[in-house]
Amino acid sequence: MEKLYKRFIGFIILPVIAAAFPFLVFANTGDAAPFDWYFKPAQDNAQPQVIPEADFLDEYDTVYLGSPDTPAIYLTFDAGYDSGYHERILDTLKEKNVKAAFFVDGNFVKSNPELVKRMDAEGHLVCNHSLKHPDMTKLLSFAEYEKQIKGWEELISGIGLTPRKLFRFPGGRFSKQTLEYNKQLGLTTVFWSFAYYDWDNDSQPTHETALNKIYSRVHNGAVLLLHSTSKTNCEILPQVIDGLREKGYIFESLENFKR
Repeated sequence: MEKLYKRFIGFIILPVIAAAFPFLVFANTGDAAPFDWYFKPAQDNAQPQVIPEADFLDEYDTVYLGSPDTPAIYLTFDAGYDSGYHERILDTLKEKNVKAAFFVDGNFVKSNPELVKRMDAEGHLVCNHSLKHPDMTKLLSFAEYEKQIKGWEELISGIGLTPRKLFRFPGGRFSKQTLEYNKQLGLTTVFWSFAYYDWDNDSQPTHETALNKIYSRVHNGAVLLLHSTSKTNCEILPQVIDGLREKGYIFESLENFKR
């Protein structure tokens, strides 16, 4: 009897479930299989290796590593809220004449419209980080995915700005399917070639730790990801900019990105 029951489940129930709810069965397979972005730091300020198993990356319009022949650095920030450091970060960028890209989600735009407008007015790129910061690989239908992109664009338009077509996945989680959706939506996907543990407000790195990480891992064509909610990042930013310039690096906008 038990064997018959198991056969009934296997041959009758499971196919019915798969037909009715394919996303439950195939959500993590094929083109929908999720990847978590990462890189392997190199020695002597050489370029790192980035997620080698995602060999389809360059089939799409992606940004993560610039030319190895040019000492360009592309400074980017991620934020879902303001922890009180954005004004000071913007002051530093203005003083040092550095243009950055800010990837902010819908919550940030709704809560801080004046900050967002200041970013844009001072020549920084305000970029799409989704409407509600979900795991985008779980949004299997195009319509569901599009809501996160278009919803953010509507918020930006609502404060009088033109939405940019630069997108960063929340948490760096992506799939081939999500890159295909970005292609359909005319988006350039921006990853990174440097990041470090800076996002936990209750466990901020010391200045020395942060500076050592940045200086030892920076490289030609680096796309730096820093969280602008970080107290440490806010405090060391002037020193980071000056120190990297002393080492011969040039800060460039993502608008001037070169492979």
